[in-house]
Amino acid sequence: MIRFLLLLCIAMNLGSVAAQTYPSKPIRLIVGYGAGGVADITARLVAQKLSESLGQPVIVDNKPSAGGIMAGELVANADPDGYTLLHLHSGNAISAALYRKLPFDVKKDFDPIVNMGEFDAVVLVDKSSSVKTITDFLIKARANPDKTNIGTVSIGSTQHMSATLFKSSTGVDTPVVPYKTTPALFAALKAKDIDAAFEMVSPSMSLIRGGELRAIAVLSGKRFAGLPDVPTMIESGVKDFDVKAWNGMAAPAKTPKAIIDKLNKEVNAVLALPDVQKRFQELGLDPLGGTPAELRTKLFSEIDKWAILISKMNVERQ
Repeated sequence: MIRFLLLLCIAMNLGSVAAQTYPSKPIRLIVGYGAGGVADITARLVAQKLSESLGQPVIVDNKPSAGGIMAGELVANADPDGYTLLHLHSGNAISAALYRKLPFDVKKDFDPIVNMGEFDAVVLVDKSSSVKTITDFLIKARANPDKTNIGTVSIGSTQHMSATLFKSSTGVDTPVVPYKTTPALFAALKAKDIDAAFEMVSPSMSLIRGGELRAIAVLSGKRFAGLPDVPTMIESGVKDFDVKAWNGMAAPAKTPKAIIDKLNKEVNAVLALPDVQKRFQELGLDPLGGTPAELRTKLFSEIDKWAILISKMNVERQ
């Protein structure tokens, strides 16, 4: 017993020393999506501010793959020293519910740091499309299911699963086509390779405001303040449809608590900066912050929620 307590004290002291000298070299923030999407935009904004406050570069490293699996595996297998971090997001919760086997355990292999924000998604069509409402799209999809499709970013993302939920809720049988990046998705929409796109508000806003794309519905249960004239899915007749995404930050499991606490404090401070809050709001994000425990609770509850939805939608687990 005495030996155990001694080892525990030594471990705590080492963690404290590590936090005092941390960071002493650049930090990598691994993002499971490509450049140009909401994950990349928010990660780079926070990383830039963290670089300034920590005195070391925080480098965003994009590792796009289905469900963010590649990024998760890299961080799960990294040294738990605070120098390799994961951009944790709602897609990770979906992957935990969707995939029968992952190369890591989302619940056990990461130490949550902080929830950075929540954000809305929209259904988009090209400016030249005859589709003006969700009802218009459903009429078109039911009349020509083989000639009507929906585009999203990668399989297992919040956008992809939202489109699958939409199909299940409305009974339409249109294909859902995944693209690797948001710019590729928008290019497909403009080229009329897809009829509608499910994507986050933040990377879409400039194209919506510029008149290049038209938003026809918001996915969450209430209207987005930045697009007050765009109805929700529920208002558009899709019963009980309410999806809102989130993103945060995590470290490999067993990272010293002192380092987790330091990063939590620093990210919360970044999220409280007026220019960061203004930029988040412009992008359609609600800056959150909070404790590591709050993010862990959020992650676990989201895994449970999507597991129920996937079962209800009869989605085949991967």
